[in-house]
Amino acid sequence: MATSERDYYQVLGIPKTASADEIKKAYRRLARQLHPDMHSGSKKTEMEKKFKELNEAHEVLSDPDKRKKYDQHGSNWEQAEAYERARQAAEAQGGGQAHTFSGEGFSDIFENLFGGRGRSGGGRGFASQGDDLETEAALSLREVLTGVTKRVTLQEPSPCPTCRGNGAIKNRPCHACLGIGRLMESKTIEVKIPAGVQEGTRVRVAGKGQPGMNGGKRGDLYLHVTIAPDRIFRRQGSDLHATLPIWPWEAANGAEVMAPTLTEPVRVKIPPGSRADSKLRLRGKGLPTAAGGHGDLFLILQIVMPASLTDEERALYAQLGRLQPGDPRAELLAAAQRG
Repeated sequence: MATSERDYYQVLGIPKTASADEIKKAYRRLARQLHPDMHSGSKKTEMEKKFKELNEAHEVLSDPDKRKKYDQHGSNWEQAEAYERARQAAEAQGGGQAHTFSGEGFSDIFENLFGGRGRSGGGRGFASQGDDLETEAALSLREVLTGVTKRVTLQEPSPCPTCRGNGAIKNRPCHACLGIGRLMESKTIEVKIPAGVQEGTRVRVAGKGQPGMNGGKRGDLYLHVTIAPDRIFRRQGSDLHATLPIWPWEAANGAEVMAPTLTEPVRVKIPPGSRADSKLRLRGKGLPTAAGGHGDLFLILQIVMPASLTDEERALYAQLGRLQPGDPRAELLAAAQRG
């Protein structure tokens, strides 16, 4: 990426305290205004230059690590970084004796170290590892149970085929990449995520980050795992909770009913005299644990009434009401009176 003497914050029209969201909004607004395709004639050439400058500013300020270095060293941040690494390498080779440079700016030191070659020039330069990439991977509870292979699409810079990465053709900015020398290219990879992964887990995929410079190795890809809410099951660690509706007569007399799990439905026994909100525990029907086992599935009983009753059913309920002793609300009323 070419360097620019103009302050990147001024290019985007934002203060140095701007948030990441403010940087993104400023870039999108200006990109629409300055895009060369929106202009013609001499104005188009001017916009090509400004659009290139805008992309440079956004590329640096939208990356927290690059922004930190830019805030520290200004437009010479890349040379400063290369100088520091070269200084450390020279110190290591010299048995702890650091080489000192005096009377030279960062750009002069950069030229002395690398033979006057900028980042886009030829020659053998200092190898540096590529940046790491981070993205999210949203999993369902069933994918957490079994593990899953996710397809992840990444945006990766690649040399512009029109100008071969030079950014210019016959001393004019390349129209394909707008003088940047690179185009973003989509790439899809497959990543295996193991069973039992926890919410917020950071899965590292080695060597799938940005390409390195001058033969440096690629960075890594990190997937931040999020687990989507499920309509039926609620997760609590490795245990699962679900509501199981039952009829009043099933609660009173007991019954065998089918209950859901993350795999196939299973038959469970409802004990006679079951109350609402009581729990049935199905061992090992939860999610994988770190120790290699599985959590449990807890079924919370919910007593439901039929949507409508026949006259015969109403008569049976009335008969049942006459047989029931006492008032189920008596304790509640007494507690309310006591305050």
